[in-house]
Amino acid sequence: MATQQPAIFQSDRLPGFCPPVQAALLPVDPSACVVFPGFCDVHVHFREPGFSYKETIATGTRAAARGGYTAVCTMPNLNPVPDSLAHLAPQQALIRQNAAVAVYPYAAITVGQRGEELADMESLAPQVIAFSDDGRGVQSESLMRQAMQRAKALGKPIVAHCEDNSLLRGGYIHAGAYAAAHGHKGIVSQSEWGPIARDLRLAEETGCAYHVCHISCRESVSLIRQAKARGVNVTCETAPHYLTLDETDLQEDGRFKMNPPLRSPDDRLALIEGLQDGTIDMIATDHAPHSAAEKARGLAGSAFGIVGLETAFPVLYTRLVKPGVISLERLIHLLAVNPRERFGIPLANDDYTVWDLQTSYPVDPAEFASLGRATPFAGATVFGRCVRTVKGGQTVYSL
Repeated sequence: MATQQPAIFQSDRLPGFCPPVQAALLPVDPSACVVFPGFCDVHVHFREPGFSYKETIATGTRAAARGGYTAVCTMPNLNPVPDSLAHLAPQQALIRQNAAVAVYPYAAITVGQRGEELADMESLAPQVIAFSDDGRGVQSESLMRQAMQRAKALGKPIVAHCEDNSLLRGGYIHAGAYAAAHGHKGIVSQSEWGPIARDLRLAEETGCAYHVCHISCRESVSLIRQAKARGVNVTCETAPHYLTLDETDLQEDGRFKMNPPLRSPDDRLALIEGLQDGTIDMIATDHAPHSAAEKARGLAGSAFGIVGLETAFPVLYTRLVKPGVISLERLIHLLAVNPRERFGIPLANDDYTVWDLQTSYPVDPAEFASLGRATPFAGATVFGRCVRTVKGGQTVYSL
């Protein structure tokens, strides 16, 4: 009897997607499996060079493959910061030597990500996917305008971490009910949406392709929705944790600390509406690993950031698709199709991932391929297990 083939994801926007799946080699019943195009994450931190005790290109890309990703874009908060070709070269060498999936590096917008002068954007443009100072907001309006003008001329997007430093005031979780009840310093939502409003005005003025990182609050959704209606060349992302958690889920544990923070239930619902109406273009993990010691100091003392590559699809499938909040097709476009279209990242038929959607299990960080273990989803029961990931026709992960 012939082995039954897994179901292949079909979409009117991916009419030719029909990968050569070898069903007989799958370690589970192929009839329980679905084949998707390889996911693409435009926002990850692989920490190398400079901070390899947190993550490396090798461990980060293995985590990506285990999560169904065949392409990722790495943020520039590294040492050296990739603000020139000489400073980009060490990361490129590590990618060539150790990457299990396609890795597209960002270059910094400013020298050293210090927000004082522009990086060598002309030389860097052919070597990078876009420009970002992620981890830091560009505080100067005039410098951001110059960056957008130059990026426009170079045909590259500006990818913005939107954060007004003058409004932070030592905060580390959302300035909401939980912070007030437990004596924590809060981060106001305006620290995010204020710079977004500024940048949308600048993007409209310059015509630059503008992408907003990890939006977390309802005002950000509204501003971007309005800008799109005006024809501004803007896209945005949010992350799985902002869509499925809010401040009512907080615990006194560093695995619940990220930047921007988990916000109010109303903010989470606004993000869901943004997914449903197309305001939010894609979901990125903001995979940001740290050492166990750096995440063991509670909400006040822990480093900002959680890992997400290995839990993104199971969490989103379990909490958004299964209850009918969004369709499976919509989720695949958010994870695989839209990121590639915006950033010009190719997808071939021999880049795909196979998932068993019927299996449920508890999230166990001890099983992660990433060096990072801090996740707010530890112990949560999820559906969907990655069975196999193939990049360029080669298996890069198998259960």
